[in-house]
Amino acid sequence: MYADETRYWTDFAEDARRMGSPLYAGLAEAIHGDEVLKAIAARRRKGQPPANLLLAAVHYLLLRGTEHRLREYYRSLGGTAYRPNDGAGPELFSVFRDFVMQHQQEVQRLVETRVTNTNEVGRSAMLRAGFGALAGMGPLHLIEIGPSAGLNMIWDRYGIRYMREGVTAAEVMPGAPLVLSCDLRSNAVPPVGYCPHIAGRIGLELNPVDLKNSNDRDWLRALVWPDQPHRLERLEAAIQMFLETPAEIRAGDALVLLPEALAEIPPDEAVCVYHTITTYQFSAEMRTALEALLVTVGLSRPVWHLSFEFDGGSDYAVTLTHHRAGVANARTLGLAQPHGGWIAWAG
Repeated sequence: MYADETRYWTDFAEDARRMGSPLYAGLAEAIHGDEVLKAIAARRRKGQPPANLLLAAVHYLLLRGTEHRLREYYRSLGGTAYRPNDGAGPELFSVFRDFVMQHQQEVQRLVETRVTNTNEVGRSAMLRAGFGALAGMGPLHLIEIGPSAGLNMIWDRYGIRYMREGVTAAEVMPGAPLVLSCDLRSNAVPPVGYCPHIAGRIGLELNPVDLKNSNDRDWLRALVWPDQPHRLERLEAAIQMFLETPAEIRAGDALVLLPEALAEIPPDEAVCVYHTITTYQFSAEMRTALEALLVTVGLSRPVWHLSFEFDGGSDYAVTLTHHRAGVANARTLGLAQPHGGWIAWAG
């Protein structure tokens, strides 16, 4: 995602600050100048983001009960010591570094073996908006690439409340067990009153998360930024909803599994392949291969492609592409915050 490796940690810090995590922004800026910590984070699996892994590894150990003063700085653990405007940054980093050094072997193992498969359920506010554009398509089959634990595979089971300046502008399913709140940053309102009829849903995941496994559940929790406990609360609610009515997730390389999954769908029924902030972990060759595969499938049947990904500039875009007869018609439906905090719907 960050092209300039020399600026990786500072770019991550800017993103964290923009997405409402001053704690991670401050830590990332400090890690940028620490060769030891950067070396630990660098020993991750190919294609994995070092910052997310190092920070999540620390959070994971704390969530699982490791005692250390660092707990006092993490709101997800009830800590109140960190206040972003009180000059506690240097002290926080000193405590953070001490934790890593004390538990270096465990942190290193997690960095080397785990992957960043954040299942941010807030992105379902973007999916509800995007799929609203496909209402009226008839039976719609969904294939998600990189669903992690599958929480965004059940996007249509969550309530959504779109807010503008603190007032509800539109909402759907306000009585759902989990209601997501999303700010509107444009005059247009997503088509929340429309939802396609879902005929089937499949997830294709290289590293599926087993929600019945406590280690996997805790790793999902650890990937949530500790100064954003509201995200942790909605994650817990989404996990319970998925466990009650799970969706099918097939383990393996999505580019290998996708042709077969598409072939299983009746040719006279609509299909949409979708993903949310997943392809940044793909190589350029993999992204090209995915596009070529969809173009090829589109020669014999119409296929939709809904993506919520980094747009290569400074934003994350919700894009809908229709592949048919060798022609790809794409349009940007809106820009949005990666964790689902806001959307600027284009209409």
